[in-house]
Amino acid sequence: MLLFLHIFVTDGIRDRTMKLTKISSAILLSTFSLSAVQAAGLDRSGQSIHAFLQPGNYAEAGISVLDPTVKGKKKKKNNVDDMGEDYYFPSAAIKVQATDQISVGLLYDQPYGADAIYSTAASVFTDGVEGTSVEVDTNNLTALIGYQPNKNWNFFAGPVWQTVEADIHLRGAAYGNTGYNIKVEQKEAWGWLAGFAYQIPEIALKASVAYRSEISHNATAIQSSKITVPSGMLPHLPNGIESHRTDAVNATTPQSVNIDLQTGIAQNTLAFVNMRWVHWSEFAVKPTLLGDISIIKNPNGTRQNLIDYSDDQWSATVGLGHKFNNKWSGTAAVGYDSGAGNPVTTLGPTEGYWSVGVGGQYSPAENYFIQAGVKYFWLGDAHAQTGGNVVGEFEDNHALGYGMKIGYRF
Repeated sequence: MLLFLHIFVTDGIRDRTMKLTKISSAILLSTFSLSAVQAAGLDRSGQSIHAFLQPGNYAEAGISVLDPTVKGKKKKKNNVDDMGEDYYFPSAAIKVQATDQISVGLLYDQPYGADAIYSTAASVFTDGVEGTSVEVDTNNLTALIGYQPNKNWNFFAGPVWQTVEADIHLRGAAYGNTGYNIKVEQKEAWGWLAGFAYQIPEIALKASVAYRSEISHNATAIQSSKITVPSGMLPHLPNGIESHRTDAVNATTPQSVNIDLQTGIAQNTLAFVNMRWVHWSEFAVKPTLLGDISIIKNPNGTRQNLIDYSDDQWSATVGLGHKFNNKWSGTAAVGYDSGAGNPVTTLGPTEGYWSVGVGGQYSPAENYFIQAGVKYFWLGDAHAQTGGNVVGEFEDNHALGYGMKIGYRF
C-alpha cells in the first residue's frame, strides 16, 4: 500500500544555553499515505496538526502530488501493467492566538483516498473492455481550541468533520467476471481530536501527542453486477440476487495517534522524529451485494469484502533541519511504514515502504515563506487477494512524491 508526501514547518528556535541561533520556520519533511498504491491502508495526508502549534497568528496552504509506479504479475505470471494513478491533495490551515493563553485553529486536509486503474491488457483485472478501477475521496475539517497555562504546555481538543465518497468497478476473472460496481454517495460524519504539546524554547525542544477518534460513516451504496439469481432458487439466498441494489454500507475511518518530537542539536540545526499509529486492523467495507455474489457457489464460504486490512499501521520519519542563513533553510529525512498487512487488497497492492526526502525553504521576509520538497519511496512487495485468494504478486515498485507550501505569519 502507498503513502504520500507532506511538508510542514517547525517554528523558530533559540538556544541560550547551547548558543543556538533562531531557526525561523525550518522545514521538516514528513510522510503521508498514498492510497491507491497504498503504503498503509488508505492513509494519505498523515493528519498533522503542526500548523496549530505554530507561535502567534499563522496561516498556510499547500499541495502535494504522488506519482506511483505499481506493476505486478498474476498467478500464471502474466505481467500486470502499472495500475497506480497519479494524484494530488491540497491542505490548508489557520491558527489565531486569541489571548496569551487561548488559541483557536481550523485545519483542512484529505486524510484518506485511493486512485487506481488497471490496464485493459490481458490480465485477471480486466474484462478486455474495461479495467478494474477505484476512486475514494475524503475531506477533513478539524476545529481546535488550545489552552496554554504557561510557555511550556499546550492542551488542545476539538471536533472533526469528515466526508467520504467512492466509485469502484471490479472487472476480470479475479472477481469472478461479475462486472460489480459500487458508488458510495458522499456522506458526512463527526469525530474528535485531543492532545497536548510541551516545549522548552531555549533548547528548541518540542513534543506533541495528538489522538484522533474513529469516525463511522453510514452511507448509501448504489451497487450493480451482471449476476442475477431468482428468489427461492438457493436456500442460503432465499431473496435471490438482483442486478441492482441500493442500501446502506458502513465505513469507519480508523482512530490514530501522532507523536512528534524535535530538539536543537547544534547551532542552527535541529533533529526531528515523527511517528504515527493507525488502527487499520479492524477496518472493513462490506457491501451486501458483493458479499451475496461471493457465496453463490459455496454457502459456507467467506463473504467477500470490498476492502479490509489485517494489521495496524506504524510509521516513522527521522531527519535533520538546518538554517543556512536568514533566507534559506532545508531538511533531509528517511522514513519507514509497516503497511497494514499482507496479502493486501487488489485496490492498493503494496505493503509499506522506505523513503528518503529532501526539502528547502525560502523566506523573502520574516513573516512569510515558500517551501518545496521531494521524496522517493521504495514500496513494499505484496500479494494481492480477493475473497481470500491470492490473484497477483506486486514487487519492486516505487513512487515519487513532491509538494509545495506557502506560510504566512500575521
